[in-house]
Amino acid sequence: MTGSEHEHDELDDRPPSLGPGRVLIAVYGVFALAASARASVQIIRDVSEAPLAYGLSAFAAVVYIVATLALAHNGARSRVVAWVAVSVELVGVLTVGAASLALPEAFPRDTVWSGFGAGYGYVPLVLPVIGLIYLSRSRPGRVSAG
Repeated sequence: MTGSEHEHDELDDRPPSLGPGRVLIAVYGVFALAASARASVQIIRDVSEAPLAYGLSAFAAVVYIVATLALAHNGARSRVVAWVAVSVELVGVLTVGAASLALPEAFPRDTVWSGFGAGYGYVPLVLPVIGLIYLSRSRPGRVSAG
Protein backbone atom coordinates (compact mmCIF):
# COMPACT_ATOMS: atom_id res chain seq x y z
CA MET A 1 0.00 0.00 0.00
CA THR A 2 1.45 3.37 -0.96
CA GLY A 3 1.44 6.36 1.32
CA SER A 4 -1.45 8.03 -0.48
CA GLU A 5 -3.53 4.82 -0.37
CA HIS A 6 -2.80 4.49 3.35
CA GLU A 7 -3.84 8.10 3.95
CA HIS A 8 -7.03 7.57 1.96
CA ASP A 9 -7.78 4.42 3.96
CA GLU A 10 -7.25 6.20 7.27
CA LEU A 11 -9.44 9.14 6.24
CA ASP A 12 -12.12 7.02 4.58
CA ASP A 13 -15.42 8.30 5.86
CA ARG A 14 -17.71 6.58 3.39
CA PRO A 15 -20.97 5.31 4.84
CA PRO A 16 -21.34 1.57 5.44
CA SER A 17 -21.74 -0.51 2.32
CA LEU A 18 -24.87 -0.70 0.22
CA GLY A 19 -26.32 -3.50 -1.90
CA PRO A 20 -24.38 -6.76 -1.72
CA GLY A 21 -22.40 -5.53 1.28
CA ARG A 22 -25.58 -5.00 3.27
CA VAL A 23 -26.82 -8.48 2.31
CA LEU A 24 -23.51 -9.94 3.51
CA ILE A 25 -23.77 -8.04 6.79
CA ALA A 26 -27.37 -9.24 7.22
CA VAL A 27 -26.35 -12.88 6.68
CA TYR A 28 -23.53 -12.47 9.19
CA GLY A 29 -26.02 -10.93 11.62
CA VAL A 30 -28.38 -13.88 11.25
CA PHE A 31 -25.51 -16.29 11.88
CA ALA A 32 -24.37 -14.25 14.88
CA LEU A 33 -27.85 -14.53 16.39
CA ALA A 34 -28.32 -18.20 15.46
CA ALA A 35 -24.90 -19.27 16.73
CA SER A 36 -25.31 -17.24 19.93
CA ALA A 37 -28.73 -18.71 20.64
CA ARG A 38 -27.58 -22.24 19.89
CA ALA A 39 -24.44 -21.96 22.01
CA SER A 40 -26.33 -20.37 24.91
CA VAL A 41 -28.94 -23.14 24.99
CA GLN A 42 -26.29 -25.85 24.63
CA ILE A 43 -24.11 -24.45 27.40
CA ILE A 44 -27.00 -23.75 29.80
CA ARG A 45 -28.67 -27.14 29.29
CA ASP A 46 -25.97 -29.68 28.49
CA VAL A 47 -22.42 -28.34 28.72
CA SER A 48 -21.13 -31.55 30.33
CA GLU A 49 -22.51 -33.59 27.43
CA ALA A 50 -20.14 -32.10 24.84
CA PRO A 51 -17.96 -29.33 26.29
CA LEU A 52 -15.62 -29.13 23.27
CA ALA A 53 -18.43 -28.91 20.73
CA TYR A 54 -20.43 -26.43 22.78
CA GLY A 55 -17.35 -24.33 23.51
CA LEU A 56 -16.62 -24.21 19.79
CA SER A 57 -20.22 -23.16 19.14
CA ALA A 58 -19.72 -20.27 21.57
CA PHE A 59 -16.43 -19.35 19.89
CA ALA A 60 -18.13 -19.40 16.47
CA ALA A 61 -20.84 -17.11 17.85
CA VAL A 62 -18.24 -14.59 19.02
CA VAL A 63 -16.50 -14.72 15.64
CA TYR A 64 -19.80 -14.08 13.83
CA ILE A 65 -20.63 -11.17 16.15
CA VAL A 66 -17.21 -9.56 15.66
CA ALA A 67 -17.35 -10.09 11.88
CA THR A 68 -20.85 -8.59 11.68
CA LEU A 69 -19.91 -5.49 13.63
CA ALA A 70 -16.61 -5.01 11.78
CA LEU A 71 -18.20 -5.44 8.35
CA ALA A 72 -20.99 -3.03 9.26
CA HIS A 73 -18.55 -0.26 10.12
CA ASN A 74 -16.48 1.14 7.28
CA GLY A 75 -13.43 2.51 9.08
CA ALA A 76 -9.87 1.39 8.47
CA ARG A 77 -9.52 -0.37 11.82
CA SER A 78 -12.85 -2.11 11.41
CA ARG A 79 -11.73 -3.45 8.05
CA VAL A 80 -8.64 -4.95 9.69
CA VAL A 81 -10.82 -6.53 12.38
CA ALA A 82 -13.15 -7.83 9.66
CA TRP A 83 -10.23 -9.38 7.76
CA VAL A 84 -9.04 -11.12 10.93
CA ALA A 85 -12.51 -12.28 12.01
CA VAL A 86 -13.48 -13.63 8.59
CA SER A 87 -10.08 -15.33 8.22
CA VAL A 88 -10.44 -16.93 11.67
CA GLU A 89 -13.92 -18.04 10.64
CA LEU A 90 -12.58 -19.74 7.50
CA VAL A 91 -9.78 -21.48 9.41
CA GLY A 92 -12.29 -22.49 12.09
CA VAL A 93 -14.83 -24.00 9.74
CA LEU A 94 -12.12 -25.88 7.85
CA THR A 95 -10.42 -27.14 11.02
CA VAL A 96 -13.56 -28.02 12.96
CA GLY A 97 -15.18 -29.43 9.83
CA ALA A 98 -12.26 -31.75 9.15
CA ALA A 99 -11.84 -32.69 12.83
CA SER A 100 -15.54 -33.46 13.26
CA LEU A 101 -15.38 -35.89 10.33
CA ALA A 102 -12.01 -37.42 11.25
CA LEU A 103 -12.68 -37.67 15.01
CA PRO A 104 -16.47 -37.96 15.41
CA GLU A 105 -16.06 -39.24 18.98
CA ALA A 106 -14.61 -35.85 19.95
CA PHE A 107 -17.78 -34.17 18.64
CA PRO A 108 -20.75 -36.08 20.10
CA ARG A 109 -22.90 -33.05 19.30
CA ASP A 110 -22.69 -30.71 16.32
CA THR A 111 -21.29 -27.22 16.31
CA VAL A 112 -22.07 -24.52 13.74
CA TRP A 113 -18.89 -25.58 11.94
CA SER A 114 -19.26 -29.39 12.26
CA GLY A 115 -19.14 -31.19 8.94
CA PHE A 116 -18.11 -27.89 7.33
CA GLY A 117 -21.44 -26.36 8.31
CA ALA A 118 -23.61 -29.19 6.96
CA GLY A 119 -26.33 -28.46 9.54
CA TYR A 120 -26.64 -24.95 8.12
CA GLY A 121 -26.62 -25.89 4.44
CA TYR A 122 -22.83 -25.36 4.18
CA VAL A 123 -23.34 -21.60 4.49
CA PRO A 124 -20.64 -21.47 7.22
CA LEU A 125 -18.17 -22.84 4.65
CA VAL A 126 -19.15 -20.47 1.84
CA LEU A 127 -19.76 -17.33 3.92
CA PRO A 128 -16.12 -16.56 4.86
CA VAL A 129 -15.02 -17.08 1.25
CA ILE A 130 -17.63 -14.55 0.12
CA GLY A 131 -16.63 -12.28 3.01
CA LEU A 132 -12.96 -12.32 2.02
CA ILE A 133 -13.82 -11.67 -1.62
CA TYR A 134 -16.05 -8.79 -0.57
CA LEU A 135 -13.33 -7.30 1.64
CA SER A 136 -10.82 -7.59 -1.17
CA ARG A 137 -13.05 -6.02 -3.80
CA SER A 138 -14.44 -3.26 -1.63
CA ARG A 139 -11.19 -1.92 -0.21
CA PRO A 140 -11.21 1.90 -0.25
CA GLY A 141 -8.03 2.31 -2.35
CA ARG A 142 -9.33 -0.06 -5.00
CA VAL A 143 -12.80 1.52 -5.07
CA SER A 144 -11.46 5.07 -5.46
CA ALA A 145 -8.92 4.01 -8.10
CA GLY A 146 -11.59 2.14 -10.13
